[in-house]
Amino acid sequence: MVWRAEVLTLFPEMFPGPLGLSLAGRALKDGLWSLGARDIRNFATDKHGSVDDTPAGGGAGMVMRPDIATAAIDAAREHMPDGAPTLYLSPRGAPLTQAKAQELGRTPGAILLCGRFEGVDQRALDARSVEEISIGDYVLSGGELAAMVLIDTVVRQLPGVTGNEVSLEEESFANGLLEYPHYTRPRDFEGRKIPEVLLSGDHKKIAEWRREEAEKLTRARRPDLWARHSGNAK
Repeated sequence: MVWRAEVLTLFPEMFPGPLGLSLAGRALKDGLWSLGARDIRNFATDKHGSVDDTPAGGGAGMVMRPDIATAAIDAAREHMPDGAPTLYLSPRGAPLTQAKAQELGRTPGAILLCGRFEGVDQRALDARSVEEISIGDYVLSGGELAAMVLIDTVVRQLPGVTGNEVSLEEESFANGLLEYPHYTRPRDFEGRKIPEVLLSGDHKKIAEWRREEAEKLTRARRPDLWARHSGNAK
């Protein structure tokens, strides 16, 4: 079964966007995954195509109505296989991690709800058991870019997409560490030389060096990851 992403958005013309290029784009063209983008505004019930209203309790901005959001979700679910989760891209969601991306890659696909305005009425999320996912501790204008990030990180792990399964095993976060530094020709660049161990041909020493560098970078740049990796997380 081909993994499918079904995006619910007010701006379907944003897709495939970057997903139509490079690895994801080639894989999309080759049928290794599929993509649909539904316009949430098609589920509006008035002649103006309204999908939002003022927030209950007052406040700035607008909120996507629950009847509109659930209608879009229900329509998408009719065309998705069983076992495909519905995800809402939200800064308050659980963090998107490599492990989560791998988990999603083992499903038949996902429905991705892209919020706008101040967000989506909570009742829609509760009524349809929608899972909230965040790509970072910052706020975007909408969920479309976040959906692209999620799709890309899932798609690149699907069989046949990268063409090199070994490279996936050595990437950052694959083993709980950041990735080691990379080097290539020229051997000497502006007085900076490739570490001699990488030119030694001794695969055991190269592996040890890469592991040490990965640990060093992780300790320095991501103490949170290092604490989890070393078993010191609280």
